[in-house]
Amino acid sequence: MHGTEAPSPWVARWAHLVPPGGTVLDVACGRGRHMRWFRERGHPVTGVDRDPEAIEAIQPLGEAVLADIENGPWPFAGRRFDAVVVTNYLWRPLLPAITACVAEGGVLIYETFAAGNETVGKPSRPDFLLQPGELLRACQDLRVVAYEDGFLSQPDRFVQRICAVRHLGAGTPARYRV
Repeated sequence: MHGTEAPSPWVARWAHLVPPGGTVLDVACGRGRHMRWFRERGHPVTGVDRDPEAIEAIQPLGEAVLADIENGPWPFAGRRFDAVVVTNYLWRPLLPAITACVAEGGVLIYETFAAGNETVGKPSRPDFLLQPGELLRACQDLRVVAYEDGFLSQPDRFVQRICAVRHLGAGTPARYRV
């Protein structure tokens, strides 16, 4: 069933940085594979997508927000989450709003397609492919714990992915198990 697929290995790898019981926002959540996965681990989850059928499917999981985040207002202005998860989605104008949703001590786990993907499949339009270092620049106000930019196989694809945290405050030493 669509939405029950395994989580992204990148998301699963860094999920331990989400505080126990911490809130999770899944941006462009689709049928909610990451929402389901985090909910099974005791996290309150929120998902946003523009597809009414997807939103209907995820409503039993937690907060389900129907919104066209590319053409309408960002529905989470002023809200903070302990984790913000984004996979296979890029809308550059939203990058500042997405990173602003990461609470103090929270984590951003982001993975999407990168330049080079046009040589192996879709997406192939430059609008949907990150340029070298683009996620690093988008996360300049966060502490980068891990970053990758390269080629993955099975299926073949070029990706950029980042795990970045927002500091708890001045004088708080950062301890992140990698």
